[in-house]
Amino acid sequence: MVRGSTIRMRKRIFLMAIIIIFVFFSILIIRLINLQIINARYLFKMANSQQLASTKLTAKRGIIYDRNMVPLAQSATAWDAVLEPNYIKNDETREIISQGLSEILDIPKEEILEASKKKSSYKIIKKKIDSNLKDKIIDFKAKNNITSGIRLIENYKRYYPMGNLASNILGFTGDDGQGLLGLESKYEKVLKGEDGKLVSAKNAIGTDMPYDYEHMIPPKDGDSLVLTIDSNIQKIAERCLKQAVTKNDARNGGFAIAMDPQTGEILALAVYPSFDPNNPFELCDEDKKILENTPNEEKTKKKSELLSAIWDNTVVNSLYYPGSVFKMIVAAMGLELGLVNENSNFNCSGGIKISDRIIRCHKRSGHGPLNFEEALCKSCNSAFISLGQKIGAEKFFDFYNAFGFHEKTGIDLPGETKDVFFENMQPIDLAVASIGQNFGIPPISMATAACAIANGGNLVTPHIVKEIKDKDGKTIKSFSTKIRRSVISSETAKRVSDMMAQNTISGGAKNAYVPGFRIAGKTGTSEKKEKLLVPGQKDYMSSYCGFAPVEDPKILILIGIDTPKGGQYYGSVVAAPSGGLFFSEVLLYMGIKPQYNEEESKKYGIEVPNLIGKKTSEAKINIINLGLQPVIIGKGEEVLSQVPSAGSLIAQNGTVVIYTENNSENDSENNKVKVPNFIGMKKSDAIKIAESAGLNISVSGSSNEEDRIKTQSPSGSEYVPKGTTVNVVVHNDNLRD
Repeated sequence: MVRGSTIRMRKRIFLMAIIIIFVFFSILIIRLINLQIINARYLFKMANSQQLASTKLTAKRGIIYDRNMVPLAQSATAWDAVLEPNYIKNDETREIISQGLSEILDIPKEEILEASKKKSSYKIIKKKIDSNLKDKIIDFKAKNNITSGIRLIENYKRYYPMGNLASNILGFTGDDGQGLLGLESKYEKVLKGEDGKLVSAKNAIGTDMPYDYEHMIPPKDGDSLVLTIDSNIQKIAERCLKQAVTKNDARNGGFAIAMDPQTGEILALAVYPSFDPNNPFELCDEDKKILENTPNEEKTKKKSELLSAIWDNTVVNSLYYPGSVFKMIVAAMGLELGLVNENSNFNCSGGIKISDRIIRCHKRSGHGPLNFEEALCKSCNSAFISLGQKIGAEKFFDFYNAFGFHEKTGIDLPGETKDVFFENMQPIDLAVASIGQNFGIPPISMATAACAIANGGNLVTPHIVKEIKDKDGKTIKSFSTKIRRSVISSETAKRVSDMMAQNTISGGAKNAYVPGFRIAGKTGTSEKKEKLLVPGQKDYMSSYCGFAPVEDPKILILIGIDTPKGGQYYGSVVAAPSGGLFFSEVLLYMGIKPQYNEEESKKYGIEVPNLIGKKTSEAKINIINLGLQPVIIGKGEEVLSQVPSAGSLIAQNGTVVIYTENNSENDSENNKVKVPNFIGMKKSDAIKIAESAGLNISVSGSSNEEDRIKTQSPSGSEYVPKGTTVNVVVHNDNLRD
């Protein structure tokens, strides 16, 4: 009985032991699976964090070039000042290092002293210091015989060598090097590259081990962008825009966009006011005054609003009310549908009744009988409203879509906005749309649509990046012309272009006339429906769109001046003169030579010969024989340089300065003259005064001899070298378009 019980007991104990062993090994296996498979990656990272210390090595950001490989944004070498607490020999050295770095880097000594006591071999004290501070640290180490405890790690700091130029295109980067705005943000992945690592081992107590246990994974530099922007055209566009905004006291600034109408390449994109991407959080003086007058509790919000306003790329991100500039599109609709031709007759009595409303023409007394070309040149609202009613809402909207206004252009800049147009157009909506009123489009859409008229009818995709290159300069990717569709026939495009060219000669765009060039242009003035400075008060958008040469357009510009308060608000007076000033400089820069008629040739068309290398006496005779005035600087027998340069076109009796001595003599203050103030003068009087001052003058704008100069560059009172050409624009202030 006892024996049987013992056997059963042993069997139970044995079974229990097997179960316990099985459970134990099951738990062990599960644990191993958990450690080796399920949580292996997590545990591996945990082990690395305990055994290894990793420091990011920043990749060098790619360069942004203009189309001529001029750097617009690049990364200059900077240094991170690093403490190595584990290698500071004693408290005395720690004290010396803390005091020295505090003085050099302007950091509290206590902060550095505390960091120097950490169990670490790597502690960044200050990032991205310049070469001046780096050199001071090196000198400090040498003078105090400090061989360890301080390290300088190479880093990079984003730098914009041309300051404000094209800042609304480029954008800027943050403290960590990440693109925050513009192309810097849009092409972040391309420009950034891949950061490297400096990996160091830790010992059992968590202290970093010596240099022998470090491993560096080098960073991979970012790729570079080559833009379609020409920095020289950009400078001209920005200067002309700024002059128009300041002269007309435009409270909301303005924009200008220049494109190659054949390819869609953006040659310049200007916004004013702009900002310096080297100091993007710095307000301009005017905005600082606004901020000073803001209550303290609202200052943070107000500063954010002011910064957002100057960062905004209004060409892409904001709405624009085109006004009569849009009439070129409506003209193309009518001609393409065969509803009108250049000689179609209209009659303007000063207004036209649509439904129960009368819409006035800008000439309240009416234009009377006029043909279609005259209607465009006089920007007659009545004629274009009549044409819009003939086109009809359905066809009108079809063309509106075809010209790309109801879709994004696809430009390679961030934040492109969409249009705000009428839904279910009623007759009154169609009427105001026919004269470009009461709807909003981004400026880039208007410029792109105008390119279709300039290039023979093709809607192209605007783009600002031409190529992507690697760090060795090898092209990785190119961006070519993309034609989205054909919107009108080449014949229609030519007919609209010819009418716009006549508009520059005799119509509302004649303040943008440039002697020797055939320029197509259209001005516009629109009532704004939002962003009013004072609710209930009328604010206006004044604009001009033109392209040249008409026979083979190489460049198109759209200029918008937002809320002018200087006494004038018509686009023909506010914006068109800047268009003329722009073309007078840009067309010559692009190598497009003027074709003067006989009268213009005598006034403006004398080409300056190349005198460099000639004997002084021979050069002097050459200039006199051309009907020009030579001014010789220096006593040398050979011409070393000249102003204006060879190939420049100047007026009869203009001045050519011949330099026969070195550049330091050429640059002497004695050889500079004060630019007269030509504002308010007739151009004939200005030419005479310029001659007596030893300067040349280039005239654009109205050809009427009685009209006065309203704009000049360089401005009066500036000092410039003798022979410099001063660009002036003659205005007709009575234009109403």
